[in-house]
Amino acid sequence: MQLTKKCPKYTYRKDGVYYFSKAVRKDLLDLYCKPRIVKCLGTRSPQSAQFVSKAMLAKLEDYWLGVRLKRMEVPAAELLVHARSAYSSELPLMSDALDAYVQIKGPDKSKLFAPHAKRNVSYLIECLGDRPLDCYNGHDAGKFRDWLADKGLGRSSQQRIFSVVKAIVNFNIREFGLNCRNAFSGVYLPSETIKKRQPISLTRIRKLQEECVKLDDDIRWLVALISDTGMRLSEAVGLRQQDLKLDHDVPHVALVPHATRRLKTDSSERLIPLVGASLWAANRIHESTNSEYCFPRYCSDSVCNSNSASAAINKWIKTIAGPDAVIHGLRHSFRDRLRAVEAPVDLIDQLGGWSLQSVGQGYGDGYPLRNLQLWMGKLD
Repeated sequence: MQLTKKCPKYTYRKDGVYYFSKAVRKDLLDLYCKPRIVKCLGTRSPQSAQFVSKAMLAKLEDYWLGVRLKRMEVPAAELLVHARSAYSSELPLMSDALDAYVQIKGPDKSKLFAPHAKRNVSYLIECLGDRPLDCYNGHDAGKFRDWLADKGLGRSSQQRIFSVVKAIVNFNIREFGLNCRNAFSGVYLPSETIKKRQPISLTRIRKLQEECVKLDDDIRWLVALISDTGMRLSEAVGLRQQDLKLDHDVPHVALVPHATRRLKTDSSERLIPLVGASLWAANRIHESTNSEYCFPRYCSDSVCNSNSASAAINKWIKTIAGPDAVIHGLRHSFRDRLRAVEAPVDLIDQLGGWSLQSVGQGYGDGYPLRNLQLWMGKLD
């Protein structure tokens, strides 16, 4: 019995004629319309088929290697003196885009605007290198996300970083008419469970206020001021003496933006009557503080450091109001206390500086101080 001769590697025989057959590598499937390359070698000779198939395979592997090298990031591109030379693009580098963003938008922003933007972009450049804007792609954005996660940053931190990077790229695309897409838009960020911040109970608020009066120092004045006004911590920390209107018929605090402390939204600019513990705190600040700032420990002409205030205050609050209590919980409680006395929703929004719920709420000048004082006088 005669044995059938084995076909040379990467070939098969059909009707006596040899064909070359090679599966496309998985990482290169996007280049081809079919997952396998099949070519007729035009010979019936096994020796010729072996020679031609080897030559064809060598040429194919050389081509695939060139494609892989072209797709590969330049090793240590972030260390190049002229990063642009690694890429065939005339668009601005990410570092140039950052400079334009800060120079054009920065003058109207807070002093933290530029440092925050530079820090977030420094993460991107450390991970991916300083490239022209059109030389980042969706895969790079995903790699950046994973790199941030490996550094221990949670979803909220990743979201803040990506929002800044996206804003910088979008700004440059619009400002300079660049013809590229924003590779950092639409990146999937994994969800995380965010624990809802709980309000502080009225009993514990009263206990906090009692302790504030006993200890009677600037940190306690700050807590007491917030407890019966519902201000955000940064709003209170950035107050100036001139913002406390104690000689008015209705003592109140005028929340307005300052150079070192902007307000969160347009509706955050407001007047809040001073009652109860907040009136006591305002008087103590006026009597005892020589600075133009109400809390010079945390605010000056150059900085408003509400983060430091938060760390010190929250540590103390937990010893009085429980391990889950934080200063922002007083703002949640303020809204609940106004609900409890059946205050109108638009009045509550006006006092807390919350966004208006309807167009109609924006009509007119809102509730006058005397009406606000009457409602706040009903607080338990």
